[in-house]
Amino acid sequence: MMESASRRKSGFTLVELLVTVSVIALLIALVLPGLRLAMGSARSFKCQMGQRATAFDFSIFADGTLHGDRGTDSSRSDFSIETFQESQYGVDEFWRWGEVNQVSLPDAQGNDPMRCPEVRAPLVLARNVPCSNGAVGPSASVSYSFNLRLHRAQVIDSRGRPRARAVRLRESILQEGGVPLLFDGDGERATRQDVNAIYSAPSLGDVIFGQDQFWFPSTRHNGGGNYAFLDGHVASSSSPLEEADWRWDFAPIR
Repeated sequence: MMESASRRKSGFTLVELLVTVSVIALLIALVLPGLRLAMGSARSFKCQMGQRATAFDFSIFADGTLHGDRGTDSSRSDFSIETFQESQYGVDEFWRWGEVNQVSLPDAQGNDPMRCPEVRAPLVLARNVPCSNGAVGPSASVSYSFNLRLHRAQVIDSRGRPRARAVRLRESILQEGGVPLLFDGDGERATRQDVNAIYSAPSLGDVIFGQDQFWFPSTRHNGGGNYAFLDGHVASSSSPLEEADWRWDFAPIR
C-alpha cells in the first residue's frame, strides 16, 4: 500500500499536465511573432545585399572603361537597361546554361541570380529570347523589377501625341542620385495586370504607362520593400511614392 501511494505521488496529475501545456503554448505564442520578425528581417537584409550587388554590377556595366562585355551593345558608347538585365540573368546573347533551351532556377549548382529569398517559386529562363520578350518567367516568380523609365520614355511627336521611345543610357546616368534602378516587385500582381514583371514604374500622369498599369511594388519585407538606386545605395520603404528624395519622374530623354 505504501509503495503504491508513493508511486502515485511521483507522477503528474492531469491538472498539472494541462497547466504545463498551457504555459508552453503561451511561451510559444509570445516568442513566435518576434522569431518571425527576426527571420523576416534576416531575409530582407539578404535581399538588400543582393540588390546592392546588382547595383554595383550596374555601375561597372555603365562605366565607359570598366564595363567589359556588353553583348550587342559592345560596339556602342551607350547601352540599354535590357542588355544589363540579360547579362545578369545570363540570357539571350549572354546565355550561360549550355546547350539546353530552358533552365529552371535555382539550377543544379544553386545559381539563382537576382532573387529575393522571400520569392521561392521556380524561375524559368529561355534561350535566344530577349528579357522583354519573355526570357524570364513566369512573372509571378520574378523578384526584382527594374525602373521602367530607364527602359522606355514618353516623348511627344510632331503632332503633339505621346509616344514611347527606347532609352539608351550612358555612364553619366550614375550621377543621378535618388533615381531607383530596381526594387522588390510583386510578380503576382504584375500577372494580374497582364504585364511583364521585369519592368515597373508609376504612371505619374504619363499616358504610355497607363493608370499605374506597370506599377506593382512589393511589401513582402515586414510590410515594405527594398529599393536600389543608381548611385548604389539601398533603402527600404512601405510608401515609395511618398519618399521626398526619390525621383520616380526622372526620364533620360524627353
